[in-house]
Amino acid sequence: MSAQSHSYAADDPESALKYAIQHIRGDDRAQIVEGVIEQSVPVWDHENVADLIREQIGPALRRLGCRAGAGNLDLPGSPNWYVPDLAVVPRELAKGGDALVPDQTLLVVEVTSESNGDTDRITKRRRYAEYGAPLYLLADRQERTCTLFSKPGELGYMKSDSCRFGEPLHLPEPFDLELDTSEF
Repeated sequence: MSAQSHSYAADDPESALKYAIQHIRGDDRAQIVEGVIEQSVPVWDHENVADLIREQIGPALRRLGCRAGAGNLDLPGSPNWYVPDLAVVPRELAKGGDALVPDQTLLVVEVTSESNGDTDRITKRRRYAEYGAPLYLLADRQERTCTLFSKPGELGYMKSDSCRFGEPLHLPEPFDLELDTSEF
């Protein structure tokens, strides 16, 4: 896991843009996807799926000494600044932490919305792999499927496991649990 400092530098356009996106007044869900600013207001069904996942991984979080939240993920050297629906990170990185990078996570979760489902299915999947997120869980509300991507590389994830909503999906080590998708 990398430990990079992410601070504002007036002479660096990437940092300036990412600093500005963090300071949009009244919006804590603004992100930059391939250079485009996206603001989202998730609907309750979207939040329900994210919360069901958080509840189920709760015991593993405590066992692993981790925290889960929708904290900022920076992708340095790219025009991307993501706010995932859920990211699991070690407790010591969460406490007092600002932006983290995907390879500092144990799991990143995105829940699709009708307005940006392809972003989660294609763009974010590719970028999370490129930046080393070890596990990427995509809960696709439109397709009614869950897909776990693992073994990241520069060209994408090398492995995926999928299920339809209603079927269990195994989350491997360090979680080692069956995710119940019946209420998604």
